[in-house]
Amino acid sequence: MIGAAGRRGADVRSDAWVEVEPRASGGIELKLASRVEAYYGASIRTQVLGRLAALGLHHARVTIEDQGALPFVLDARVEAALRRAGVPLHIAAPAPESGAPAKPAAARDRLRRSRLYLPGNEPKFLVNAGLYQPDGVILDLEDSVHPDEKDAARLVVRNALRAVDFLGAERMVRINQLPLGLEDLAAIAPARPDVILVPKVESADTIREVERSLDGPGGDPATGILPILESALGIELAFEIAQASPRIVALTLGLEDYAADLGVPRSAEGTESAYARQRVVNAARAAGLAPIDSVYGQVDDLEGLARWGERSRALGFVGMGCIHPRQIPVIHAAFAPSPAEIERALRIVAAFEAAQATGQAVVSLGSKMIDPPVVRQAAILVAEARRTGRLPAADRARGEA
Repeated sequence: MIGAAGRRGADVRSDAWVEVEPRASGGIELKLASRVEAYYGASIRTQVLGRLAALGLHHARVTIEDQGALPFVLDARVEAALRRAGVPLHIAAPAPESGAPAKPAAARDRLRRSRLYLPGNEPKFLVNAGLYQPDGVILDLEDSVHPDEKDAARLVVRNALRAVDFLGAERMVRINQLPLGLEDLAAIAPARPDVILVPKVESADTIREVERSLDGPGGDPATGILPILESALGIELAFEIAQASPRIVALTLGLEDYAADLGVPRSAEGTESAYARQRVVNAARAAGLAPIDSVYGQVDDLEGLARWGERSRALGFVGMGCIHPRQIPVIHAAFAPSPAEIERALRIVAAFEAAQATGQAVVSLGSKMIDPPVVRQAAILVAEARRTGRLPAADRARGEA
């Protein structure tokens, strides 16, 4: 059987097409055509021959058309081609790093204003994603990957988790709807993603099944879970789902599928999803989680995105998904407290601290009395401003005034 994987053509970049025809004898016959032959041809041959030997294949005809694939991509394409050719593989688990500290568990209070979706089978989008400074990257195995390419995408995503520096962005993977998602987990869990996004959740049992998979061999105790609610039933069971596992770090929803489930088009104003969004916010907060909004699908409408983000923050969401890097700065601005909000919060916190220092039970700001919930909210806003680097500017402005 001949197996092939990857992409080829003049418009392809950062990828490779690999075809493998196993043989009974004759060693490895390697034919390589690469756009970087003059610089890296010898290195590519050495890498491929080494990878074939490590996977247990010693006799085959191998054809590669390389369009600038990085080593982690080339390894993934070679392995996928071998699997499709029916070659039994000898894959050793990566050795643990000696003396390396344990990875901290995914935190519930991590900054998650923006999460950039990246198609898992498109290496060109993965390599430089961290340069756009999203709070998180989502390596997607679900909607952005053709059904015939799920197997190959898993290997690209697994290798990217091990090889790509996302410059501090939280590394998330959206698996497929269960049961197919369990195959995704078996492939990628050993690569230690920070968070697993579980799509189309309609039951707490789904989350518990993902949890059991992560608790099994190859799983990482630090990997978190983020359920995506995308149907009327999922929205109705939001609080039950949010409580399903201690691994859950946040709660989000997918409005395209939700609108389809309702049988209505999705609007720019979000009228049809108002109930769902408010319910997710309430359920998440009741469970001690942060609520995260859906994506805004009109990539070219940055003004509409800004309005959506501002309304989303006003509802109680802390962030949202994005499908293009140009959306990231707009989202960060929409979910940031304004200078006036920061100034007022600083004054409230200062008034509270002054009252506490003098033993006063009542806090006032000018002619207004400040209740404890207002003080707590002000403290949260100040902490948010500090985390996003906006507090120093507010301090300077207050000093100049």
